[in-house]
Amino acid sequence: MSPVRAGAPIAVVAEASRQPRRRIRSAPGGGDRVFLGLTRLGATLVVGIIAAVGIFLGIRAYPALAVAKLSFLTTQAWEPDAHHFGIGGVLPDTVFIALVALFVSVPVSLGLSLYISEIAPKALQRTLVSLVDLMSAVPSVVYAFWGLDFLQGHIIGVSRWLSTWLGWIPIFKVTGADFSSPTASASVFTASTFIVGLAVSLMVIPIQCSVMREAFSQAPLGEREAAYALGSNRWGMITSVVLPFGKGGIIGGTMLGLGRALGETICVYLIISPIYRINFHILQEGGNSISALIALQFADTDSFGTSALMAAGLALFAVTMIINFAASAVVARSRSGAQSEL
Repeated sequence: MSPVRAGAPIAVVAEASRQPRRRIRSAPGGGDRVFLGLTRLGATLVVGIIAAVGIFLGIRAYPALAVAKLSFLTTQAWEPDAHHFGIGGVLPDTVFIALVALFVSVPVSLGLSLYISEIAPKALQRTLVSLVDLMSAVPSVVYAFWGLDFLQGHIIGVSRWLSTWLGWIPIFKVTGADFSSPTASASVFTASTFIVGLAVSLMVIPIQCSVMREAFSQAPLGEREAAYALGSNRWGMITSVVLPFGKGGIIGGTMLGLGRALGETICVYLIISPIYRINFHILQEGGNSISALIALQFADTDSFGTSALMAAGLALFAVTMIINFAASAVVARSRSGAQSEL
């Protein structure tokens, strides 16, 4: 296709625009072909492993699901021997624990990631990044023991205060507590969804902070400088450029943290007092989660009970995968099409 000269007649320009575009092809070298093959192999293996896990859980869960059918999602009891079982009593508590964790972790992660990427000096940035990454390397059982031996004893006062002044809200209501006596037994506030959620929040902060920090660091330098040139201070630049640009990272990090909180096992297993009914009062003793149910029941069950636990695991697997895929899509979209308000 011949180039169009400046000032050419409109008919010539229109004729040139109708010409088919030539495709530029480049022959990949040997290294490119090897790299392409390895990446395709890795992606195929990941998808294959995920599919294999789902198929395995589905096959093992089929005998129990064939008996329970749709009542598996609504039954608030776990008696596989009597063919009366379901996740109706533990699925809401699983969600409550995750929501408590997010309520605490999201503001902390957002503030910490903004401080690291926008405010902290360079030397301190490296230290804080290393410390946050080190938090993700701490085993879950360490957080569980910390929540059981330290947090639980020191947070009861907060639970009592919330129940005293906000008890008119159903989720903060605690039955059986004597609020007239400050020396009354505090056992009703122990082993609660609230305490477990606080402990789980520490586990999801590193994940959320890493995703948010990465999104904030990609905010265009030109738009940052433009905000300063228009008279904005640092906080104004952050609110008008960094936060809008990193909105997808905030959502993606929150959803990844939600998936992590939904699947937490050892912390719930050690801290909470297990029950198999819906407990809407997060400050009150008692609760459970799907993962803790599996850990608690797996050692003392027969083949049909194992199938029932596999069905519970399949439900948790499906919920977690949906959340993680949605989070990945949001993060990918934020990297390719993020815009600020300038």
